[in-house]
Amino acid sequence: MREDRPSATARRVAMRRAAHQLLDDPKVFDDPLALSVIGRQTESPLRADPGHFDATPLAPYLRAFVAARSRFAEDELARAIRRGVHQYVIVGAGLDTFAYRSPYPEGTLHVYEVDHPTTQAWKRERLQEAGIAPPADLTFVPIDFERGSLEEGLRDGGHDRDAPSLFSWLGVTEYLTMDAVMGSLRFIASAPGASGVVFDYMVSPSLLNPAERARFEALAHRVASAGEPWQTSFDPGLLERDLRALGFGYVEDNGQDEINEKYFKDRSDGLRVGSLSRLVIARV
Repeated sequence: MREDRPSATARRVAMRRAAHQLLDDPKVFDDPLALSVIGRQTESPLRADPGHFDATPLAPYLRAFVAARSRFAEDELARAIRRGVHQYVIVGAGLDTFAYRSPYPEGTLHVYEVDHPTTQAWKRERLQEAGIAPPADLTFVPIDFERGSLEEGLRDGGHDRDAPSLFSWLGVTEYLTMDAVMGSLRFIASAPGASGVVFDYMVSPSLLNPAERARFEALAHRVASAGEPWQTSFDPGLLERDLRALGFGYVEDNGQDEINEKYFKDRSDGLRVGSLSRLVIARV
């Protein structure tokens, strides 16, 4: 991403999360702060005409995936807390609002929001504008992943390396180099028992059928034109092998069918995810 402006994709993700609150019933992911955190100049036109945001054929699929992956991460967080996890690291946090609406009592969970310094500064401005105060159990951790490591940034942010953590890493891997992705996963795999990570990834275009590949290329062109090109995609089978080789004892990889079965079954509006991205839980 460009150094002089916040992530364009973080903006779009936040818009999709907010649009989900207005357009979809029942909601897969209920976020009462999603609209206020995007800023008044963005919130007002979205409320006035939410359907305008749904104008392209791919829009409902993208919105569904953003909602599903947020729900997926927070479902796994609830399980992690039951396993004794008290640290939640949101990598590439963007305008994620979990820390400001956490259902857990103060002192239960410390949240670390990790993001590029420019995007994180932009978020803090949006929070101030919306009157949303950062809670005591939150630490902002600015990191440029192509220049510094997750391990270094968290150490500087006061993260307890010797205590288990759940890492949420959504909408990030495709924008990093393979070395940066695997380096971060290697660090997470070395965390104490009960730790884990939830992340999503793009399926390698070589594994897609012609229609899927056309959609992949259209989306890739869109993000590249915004200055944030995709760099990494995965073969699901090879990724599971690599995760286990890194030391993850449990790996759960969810594709289109599994995600739709979990979160979109029997909907009357037909909302569902597509086949270009997958969701993974990997536990140490």
